[in-house]
Amino acid sequence: MSADSHVAAMAPIFPGSVDAAGQRATLGVLGGGQLGRMFVQAAQRLGYFTAVLEPDAQSPAGQVSHHHIQTGYDDPAGLAQLAYLCQAITTEFENVPAQVLQTLALTRPVAPGAAVVGIAQNRIEEKAHFAACAATSGVGCAPYAVLETPAQLQAVQAERPELLPGILKTARLGYDGKGQVRAENAAELAAAWAELGGVACVLEKKLPLAAECSVLVARGWDGQVVSFAPQRNVHVAGILAVTHAYAGALPPALAERAREAAIAIARQLGYVGVLCVEFFVVDDGSEHGSLVVNEMAPRPHNSGHYTLDACDASQFDLQVHALAGLPLPQPRQHSPAIMLNLLGDVWLDAAGRLREPDWSAVLRLPGTHLHLYGKLQARPGRKMGHLTITGPDIASVKAGARRAAELLGLPGLDG
Repeated sequence: MSADSHVAAMAPIFPGSVDAAGQRATLGVLGGGQLGRMFVQAAQRLGYFTAVLEPDAQSPAGQVSHHHIQTGYDDPAGLAQLAYLCQAITTEFENVPAQVLQTLALTRPVAPGAAVVGIAQNRIEEKAHFAACAATSGVGCAPYAVLETPAQLQAVQAERPELLPGILKTARLGYDGKGQVRAENAAELAAAWAELGGVACVLEKKLPLAAECSVLVARGWDGQVVSFAPQRNVHVAGILAVTHAYAGALPPALAERAREAAIAIARQLGYVGVLCVEFFVVDDGSEHGSLVVNEMAPRPHNSGHYTLDACDASQFDLQVHALAGLPLPQPRQHSPAIMLNLLGDVWLDAAGRLREPDWSAVLRLPGTHLHLYGKLQARPGRKMGHLTITGPDIASVKAGARRAAELLGLPGLDG
């Protein structure tokens, strides 16, 4: 069942209202991580009650929600309780089983819908969708081939040499650089597929990248679409390190093409909720390069966290509005911003011992906004929080971000 299945019957769920069964207006989320936490906080600011279904007793979202249903994502009793408590339900990450969303959608509005999440869960389906959208979005994906069988491996080695050097990516459960292996030639491709366990994969041609960017789009049940300006992203070891969100972070014409492509992709999906579409900027010899769509996330995204502090409506505000059927205001960015991702490495010294970062020095800097996610244990590569620097002009924001990065030992600022 698609997200649009409830469009005809979807009346707005107003904060503070009580439904026919006597239930207070409650919005639910599958998943208890930081994205769920920030969704819950945005919903509560408007006056909604919230419910989180998440097996971890100490989850960031569960800590702050009115209700925490501590069960697995496919537990029938837990899902029944979530449906009983909530008037509408969303998800904070794309690896919730799509069948679960389909089951919940039989009795409650669910956004994004199971079909859309299913596409995002499988790179093979995602690439096929991007290729099909290229005529209307104006942006295609990198040249690629599907690898599911030894015969397909042999065919790629023999018939698609132009795809090498390439990057082999698992079709499912790959994120933050995981499930990816580079292959320079046919022999390395065979070894890479074996290393990944011979599971279904996508081989993408390695392109000369000039930059990476993303666009956040929100679409309502009625088809209304709003979006944020595209932001430039810097990744280190496959994990987002820095987001640059200010005028000139991307060439204006390139940014507008990315925005138009993301909106086209959302419309073709019949999407409801907040969608992030990530793009590569390819160095093709032209003045500003060309765009290639990389992947999408059917949820708010790490690269949009700056909107909490630099915009009059954040990506989480729009997620709440879209899910509840409220009007979608066109967000306005009132301050230039740079977002620094805070991984668990920040809490570890050179010998791997835990230490407290120098928050006093960091928070003394003008325009700093610290967001920690309530995670109790710091580990290398684990997303513990983020720091957004805003200011009256781009120069002051860059100076503040550079100093904060120095104090925290963060890489990638000038990437």
